[in-house]
Amino acid sequence: MIVGQFESVLDEKKRTALPKKFRSELGADIVITKGLEKNLIIVPELQWRTLLEGTEGRPFIERNVRNLQRFLLGNATEIQLDTKGRFVLADYLKEYAGIDKDIIFIGVGRFVEIWDKKEWHKHEAEMTKNGMIATIAEKLTGEGNE
Repeated sequence: MIVGQFESVLDEKKRTALPKKFRSELGADIVITKGLEKNLIIVPELQWRTLLEGTEGRPFIERNVRNLQRFLLGNATEIQLDTKGRFVLADYLKEYAGIDKDIIFIGVGRFVEIWDKKEWHKHEAEMTKNGMIATIAEKLTGEGNE
């Protein structure tokens, strides 16, 4: 399971290194795409279908299915890590996530997210503000719906 967080930087060549712990889980061939928040998602190339969860088996004629697949797969790019685990972050991905220099890799089970460090801290503060994350947890588990 991919868990934890690691800070890194984007160098002047728009390169960063995937943390070694995550490389051992994901492998050297990865797919990176836009995330559903202001972040990026990295999945192992062999498990790219993870990006289609909730849309597979649904009719192509459903507009929402097509739009989500376009968003995730149309913005995806295959990356091969170098021997040091480095890769170049495409401009369109960098701009979407608002990444300047400081980034955070977040392990979330089966995939990794990349956040601009400031955006991550802002997102995290919002989720913990006024017990919001506890409320979300209660709703997902069915608690508090009585």
